[in-house]
Amino acid sequence: MGALITRWTTWANLLIWIGITGVCGSNVCTSRGASTCKQCLAVHPSCAWCFQEDFGQGTAGSSRCDLKAKLIAAGCAPAGLESPSSTLQVVENRPLTRKAAGATKDVTQIQPQKLHITLRPDDAKRFRVKVRQVEDYPVDLYYLMDLSFSMNDDLFHLRSLGKQLAVAMNRTTSNLRMGFGAFVDKPLSPYMYIAPEAAVKNPCVIINTTCLPQFGYKHVLSLTGEVERFTEEVRKQMVSRNRDSPEGGFDAIIQVAACKDRIGWRTGASHLLIFASDAKAHMALDGRVAGIVRPNDGQCHLNARNMYSMSTIMDYPSLALINEKMSENNINLVFAVTQSVVSLYQNYSELIPGATVGMLSKDSRNVIQLILNAYAKIRSKVELEVLGVPEELSLSFNATCLNGQLNPGLKSCSGLKIGDTVSFSVEARARGCPKQKKKTFVIKPVGFKDSLSISVTFECDCRCQAKAQPDSPKCHHGNGTYECGMCLCHPGRLGPHCECSEGDFSPLQKDHCGATGGAGGAGGSVCSGRGDCVCSQCVCLPSDFGKVWGKHCECDDFNCLRYKGKLCSGHGTCDCGFCVCDADWQGENCNCSRRTDTCESSLGLLCSGRGQCVCGACECTQPGAYGATCDKCPTCPDACTMKKECVECKHFKRGKLFEDNTCTHICRDEIELVDDLVLQDTNAVNCTYKDENDCVVRFQYYEDASGKSILFVVREPDCPKGPDILVVLLSVAGAILFLGLAALLIWKLLVTIHDRREFARFEEERAHAKWDTGHNPLYKGATSTFTNITYRGNR
Repeated sequence: MGALITRWTTWANLLIWIGITGVCGSNVCTSRGASTCKQCLAVHPSCAWCFQEDFGQGTAGSSRCDLKAKLIAAGCAPAGLESPSSTLQVVENRPLTRKAAGATKDVTQIQPQKLHITLRPDDAKRFRVKVRQVEDYPVDLYYLMDLSFSMNDDLFHLRSLGKQLAVAMNRTTSNLRMGFGAFVDKPLSPYMYIAPEAAVKNPCVIINTTCLPQFGYKHVLSLTGEVERFTEEVRKQMVSRNRDSPEGGFDAIIQVAACKDRIGWRTGASHLLIFASDAKAHMALDGRVAGIVRPNDGQCHLNARNMYSMSTIMDYPSLALINEKMSENNINLVFAVTQSVVSLYQNYSELIPGATVGMLSKDSRNVIQLILNAYAKIRSKVELEVLGVPEELSLSFNATCLNGQLNPGLKSCSGLKIGDTVSFSVEARARGCPKQKKKTFVIKPVGFKDSLSISVTFECDCRCQAKAQPDSPKCHHGNGTYECGMCLCHPGRLGPHCECSEGDFSPLQKDHCGATGGAGGAGGSVCSGRGDCVCSQCVCLPSDFGKVWGKHCECDDFNCLRYKGKLCSGHGTCDCGFCVCDADWQGENCNCSRRTDTCESSLGLLCSGRGQCVCGACECTQPGAYGATCDKCPTCPDACTMKKECVECKHFKRGKLFEDNTCTHICRDEIELVDDLVLQDTNAVNCTYKDENDCVVRFQYYEDASGKSILFVVREPDCPKGPDILVVLLSVAGAILFLGLAALLIWKLLVTIHDRREFARFEEERAHAKWDTGHNPLYKGATSTFTNITYRGNR
C-alpha cells in the first residue's frame, strides 16, 4: 500500500511539473496574466517575481512573474527576486510521558506541542503528531444523578456503592477524586406540581409519602479523594418528584462543565462526567412551554447554596452548546441510562465527541461495571479534533495506528491499550489569503488537556511592497506608485512608466497590443478582441460575463470548464482559464472531492474494505459489493466468517491477518471479554467456530446505534480435554486381562463341548454293540468243574 502511494505521488509530482513548465516555453506563472508581485505569488508556489528595475529592458515578451530559474536566466539577479518559501518550525517538542504515577503535572501525551508554519498560497506543509495514553493517569469522576421519584431504588443502591466504585477505579489509577450532584427539572409549571398547594413543598403528598421540593440542579460534593465523604453525602440525599416525563439533566451538565472551580476539575486529570437517568431530557426551545425564551449562555450560575439560580430564567441548552463545553473543559460524558432510552442517548452521543452510552439496570446495580467499561472504552480510542482552524486553511489526516498500519483519511485510532502510541500525519494547505496574515489553531485529542498549538503565517504579500514609493518620479512625474520594480499607475494613466493617458491614441501602437495566444486566439487580434490599445498597452473592456484582464486581455474569470452547468462545478473560481478549487476539492473542473469521511462505513473502514474512495465516493472493486460505502454484499462472506478472523488476530494474536500485520487496518471492532453470551440486541449475531486446536470459540457480533462494532468473546474456549494416562494404562491392562480371561473361558468351553461330544459318541457306539454286554463269550473262568460218574450220592 505504501509503495503504491509513493509511486502515485511520484507520477502526480511529475505531471504537476510538466503542467508548470509547459511544453512551449509558457508555464503556469506566465499564463495567468499576473501584473503585480502579490498576484504572482498567488498563482503557484513555484512562481517568483523579479523586482529588479532594469529587468526586461531590450527583451521583448519578458515577464516579471515566472519560474525562478527562468528569471535568473533572463538576467534577474538573485538579490532582485521575490520568492518566499513555505517553512515549518517546531517551537516546542517535549517527549511523551510513559507513566503519570498519579501526578497531575509534567505529563505530556501529545508531541510536538507548538509549531509555526509559513505558507504561500496553494502550498502545503506536512507534519506528524504523536499521541500516547499514559499509564496511571489521574481521574476526576463526577456522578450526576437524576433524583426524580422513579430513581428512588437507584439512590438506595448507590448509597452502598461508593467504596466499591473507588476500589474498582483504583485498579486503573492511583489518583482518583469523586464528586456528586443531582438534578430533577425546572421548578415551575408545567414541569412541577402546583396543586394542591402542599405539593409545592412536598410533590409526593399526592401519593402519601414525603420527598424534597423540586429543584433544577444542586451541586452536592466537590471532587475529593475522601471516598467516605462521597458515601456520606449520597446517604443524605432524597428523591423529589416532577410532573412531566423528561428531566432537566442538560441544564445540570452545563453547570458541571462551566463551574469548574466549584466542581474542582483538575487541569492535569482525565475528566469523567457520569450522567445517570431513566428518562428523556429537555433541550433547547422546550422552555417556551413555560414562557422561557432567554437562551442558555453556558456560564456558571451556582448561588451560595450551590443551587442553579437561573433554572427558571434561562432555557435548556442545545446539544451544540453541550458539545462546546465538553470540548472546552476536556470532559468525557458517560450516559448511564436505562434500556428504554438507550437508543435516544446513543443518538445524542454521536453529536458529542468523546461521549459514550451504557445501559443501566433498573436499580443501578451494574453502575460500577458500567463506569469501568465506559472508561476502558474511552481510553481505548484516540480521536483528534481541530479547534479554530482558519477558513483559508484545509487539513487532511492519515492515521498510523497499531503495528504501523497506515489508514488514509482517518484521524482516529481504536482498539488501543493504555500506554500505546499512535501517530497522525497532517497536511496543512493554504487555500487563500485572510485579512489577518497570522492565525493560530489547535489540534487536540478528544478529552485530553494536552494539545498542539499551530500558528500559521500566510505569505501572501511581497517584502518589496513595504518599499513602495507613492507618486514616484520614476513613474512619469509622479503619475503612479513605484512598487516591486514597476509602476502602478494612477487612474487614467497607462504605460510601463505611466507616461500615457487613456485619451492618447496612435494606430502605430496596435503592433504592441497583438495577442500571442490565449483566449483571444493567435495572430494579429488586437487585445484578444476584448480591449482597446492605448499607449501601446491594452485597456480591457468590461464584459457582462465577468472580469477581463491580462497584458493582451487574454484572461477572464468566466471561460473555464463547467460541470453540470456550473462554472468550476460551483466549488472553485475561474482564473484565466483555470479553475482554482476550494478547500477539499480538486480536478480540472473542481468536481472531485478530497474528503474521505464520506466513504467511511459504519465500521470505520474506507468503502468497507471492498473498494476505493475516488472523489469522495466509493467505487466497489469486490465482486457483488454495492451501496454508498460498499457495505452491501450478498455474495461476500457472512458476518461470522468475517469477524472470525478479527477474533483470531485481535484476541488470540494469531491467524492470517495477524501474520500479515493487517489486523488493525481491517479489524476496527472493539473486543470485550465475557464469561457467557447475553443477547445485546435483536440485531446481534451469535457465532461459533473451531480453531486450530479443535477448541470451540464462541462470540457475539453486535453493532450499536452509532455504527460501532463490538465483539463479545467468551473468555475461555471450549476445548476437548486431553487423555488421562492412568486411566488409559488401567484401561489397557483391564482390556488385556479381560481378553485373556475371555480366551481362557472360550477355550474351556470348547474343550468341554468337545469332551461331551466324544463321550456321547462312545455311549452311542456301545449301545449298538452286537455282543451281550452282560457275558463275554471269550471269557473262561479260572476254575474247572468235573463230574464223577461213579458217584451216586447219599442214599
